[in-house]
Amino acid sequence: MQSDGLIHGFLERAAGSWPEKTALVHGELRLSYGELLLRAERVCQWLLQHDVHKGDRVALLTDQPADYIAAYFGVLAAGGIVVGLNTQTSKRSLTSVLSDCGATVILSQQRFAKYQAVFDELPLLHHVVLDTAALWQDEQRKESRPGPVIMPEDIGQIIYTSGTTGSPKGVMLRHQNLVANTRSTISYLGLTQRDTIMAILPFFYSYGNSVLLSHIAVGGTLVVNQSFLYPKVILDQMVEEQVTGLSGVPSTFAILLNRSPVREYTFPSLRYLTQAGAAMAPSLAQRLSEVFPGVAIYIMYGQTEAAPRLSYLEPKRLVDKAGSIGKAIPGVVLEVCRPDGSPVPVGEVGEIVASGDNIMAGYWRQPDETAKVLRDDKLWTGDLARIDEDGFLYIEGRKSAMIKSGSHRIAPKEIEEVIMEYAGIHEVAVVGVPDEILGEKIVAFVVLKEQVQISGKELIQYCHRQLPAFKIPQHVIFLDELPKTDTGKVKTTLLHL
Repeated sequence: MQSDGLIHGFLERAAGSWPEKTALVHGELRLSYGELLLRAERVCQWLLQHDVHKGDRVALLTDQPADYIAAYFGVLAAGGIVVGLNTQTSKRSLTSVLSDCGATVILSQQRFAKYQAVFDELPLLHHVVLDTAALWQDEQRKESRPGPVIMPEDIGQIIYTSGTTGSPKGVMLRHQNLVANTRSTISYLGLTQRDTIMAILPFFYSYGNSVLLSHIAVGGTLVVNQSFLYPKVILDQMVEEQVTGLSGVPSTFAILLNRSPVREYTFPSLRYLTQAGAAMAPSLAQRLSEVFPGVAIYIMYGQTEAAPRLSYLEPKRLVDKAGSIGKAIPGVVLEVCRPDGSPVPVGEVGEIVASGDNIMAGYWRQPDETAKVLRDDKLWTGDLARIDEDGFLYIEGRKSAMIKSGSHRIAPKEIEEVIMEYAGIHEVAVVGVPDEILGEKIVAFVVLKEQVQISGKELIQYCHRQLPAFKIPQHVIFLDELPKTDTGKVKTTLLHL
């Protein structure tokens, strides 16, 4: 595999430098960099020998990390475009994504044979492999074929957005987008080959993809357990494998703090935590710092369209800049703009606009949608924010999520943060619900900690003490859990009276 400036070059160089070093730990499996590279090369050759051409989309549908990683880098080396599929899928979702991207090959595992009827109905899907491991176990291999010439500006991956508010869109990422973002992430996290990450996020998700690439690029070790049903198992592995890093979304850390015995553990090797995927309430960040003393906590912000990272808050600013998403990562420029593109003054709310080598090529086969967010090579994120006198950014909400109540435009995030400060709250989501008089009324959907009892009246009275009258929820609905995507984002469209 040839590779300078290309995504698969990360694995090639790591295997060249540390062939015997452990790249992956998953259950009883421990795979070295040399072994991982060999598997990727065999996937690459299988694809080339089955007439996969440069630019062909190859879908990955597997929850076996070793299979996924080998296939991921093998597809890239063959010149294909990786399309990682959500393993918690359905016939409808699978048909939609595979049809949209026009995949010619799917690399999967036997448990997904139940979708064979879906595969059979797709005219462009020529090869279905239900045992990806067989691609590197086959001893009857043909003579190697040379791969195509791949350029940094070529599309390497399509990641489908999670679709919390609408239909998922295929985000086209060039090799150079992912390489630039990976190098920047490595820089500000200070990652080296001595790092071992507890990888709990799915690799088909942009945040999980970033964790994968940044640690492969430095020759680190991935300890993979992508089931968070039993957090104690995760905590035990963190100690046993001397994990130095843990990456999660806010719900990950809420579960650790509220529904696991994390306070009974010490983590002498743990160096840092990273959080992204959704806004983290300052009160949750503060509790995290108390439970993980001496561990650097990075609050991060990004979008799939940015490959994905855009900003981070330095751990030393966690207290004095509480609630901030920090400043732009190296190599990225962030502005807060009015609709006409002019910058807003300090304290005024505008839209975050990003530029850099990490910004996507566009949405797959959706030029109109692309034109809405890419203007003059800048990404209009749809996120509303303000900037303080020191240049730190504070998210106020999504343009599409703003509650329009009476004459007011209200950011749900502020109300959510206030409610999260009330003792006994596990999670909360605030949305606007149609109202004949106000246009929208404010409703808070609340999940309590275990064995806690709070009334809606109590919470509303508390909000009256903390917020102006027009920001007080009219209703509080208690739920056992908030509806979420597999990547931890709240599905606000499913929250209604």
